[in-house]
Amino acid sequence: MNRYRQLVAIAADQHGLVTSAGAAAAGVQPVLLVQMAKRGVLDKVARGIYRVPELAGDPLAQFQEALLLLPGAVLSHETALDLHDLCDVNPRQVHVTIVAGTRVRKTLPEWLAAHHGPLDPEDVTGHEGLAIVTPARAIVDGITTALGDRFVDQAIGTARERNLLTTREEQRVELARTMERARQLQQALTR
Repeated sequence: MNRYRQLVAIAADQHGLVTSAGAAAAGVQPVLLVQMAKRGVLDKVARGIYRVPELAGDPLAQFQEALLLLPGAVLSHETALDLHDLCDVNPRQVHVTIVAGTRVRKTLPEWLAAHHGPLDPEDVTGHEGLAIVTPARAIVDGITTALGDRFVDQAIGTARERNLLTTREEQRVELARTMERARQLQQALTR
């Protein structure tokens, strides 16, 4: 198999994108990606990230790009609510959560919002090959970032209708909502 076909095979599993590290793991030298980008065979997306033009147009490519830009990140907050189709939120940015204490050493694009926080293994699931928080965690994130009762109520209702929440997760969501309301009340009283 020629090198380009190897890259296409890798990119097909990553919504049209390939990284230098992924190519190297498949035996393709990273310098070849740079050369292919200079010749217009690949599109350079970011440092070490390339798009295969014939696979362009994947609606999940930007989400994949966010995860490749911040290895170990997980799609979260409004982005997760939208991808899980829980409410009518229309995020202006792609939201990801990275483990607390992780330093981001590069300037992120304006379309990407990185949140720091703990991520338990039970908070993470998959969606079409992308790491994403569970519906319950997405709802809790929406509550703690004051997304708004309209969206939170809609997300909870949809999750319940589709049986996406366990009893324990429903309790966690209600606890988060109660804690956030208490925090808001406390804040209002101290003004």
